[in-house]
Amino acid sequence: MSVEPRVNDRIRVPEVRLVGPAGEQVGIVRIEDALRLAQESDLDLVEVAPNEHPPVCKLMDYGKFKYETALKARESRRNQVNTVIKEMKLRPKIDPHDYETKKSHVIRFLNMGDKVKITIMFRGREQSRPELGYNLLQKLAEDVSDIGFVEYSPKQDGRNMIMVLGPLKKKADAKAERVARTETSSPDSSTEELAHNAEEQDA
Repeated sequence: MSVEPRVNDRIRVPEVRLVGPAGEQVGIVRIEDALRLAQESDLDLVEVAPNEHPPVCKLMDYGKFKYETALKARESRRNQVNTVIKEMKLRPKIDPHDYETKKSHVIRFLNMGDKVKITIMFRGREQSRPELGYNLLQKLAEDVSDIGFVEYSPKQDGRNMIMVLGPLKKKADAKAERVARTETSSPDSSTEELAHNAEEQDA
């Protein structure tokens, strides 16, 4: 849970290390002088580093700062698409029909923007022929290369061999856009309120 910084008269310390609106270092000044500079500049005095000695405060338009911060947070949420890893298991001597069925599932997952973990399961004597699994994984990677890429190269994992395929960027971007459209249909009321406040300040 985020904590609002202290602003203006809520900053109750005798002196602060003041930073100007453009990031320039003003130096250590009395709180009275810092508040006076803020008022003369029609800006707010915002405590940005309360644990420093003395605390660091910056001159800024706090309403605009909150609005821009909310927009950045929302954009960040849009870009953070939940990574889903699907799993597909194959046998090293899979018959052609089953292979095509499994491949169609992999293609569907990649088209949805999801990653796919491919597991080759070896049994009995098959374990002495890891090249069967490697060749099968290579074939699958080539068959879906127009929509996916090898994110994690084939590697032996106990009795199994695994490989991870990732969707090409355009597929992942498409998934991000779907998430963004979903969020847009349910706008963040707090962000809208901040936008409204910013418009009033600019008026």
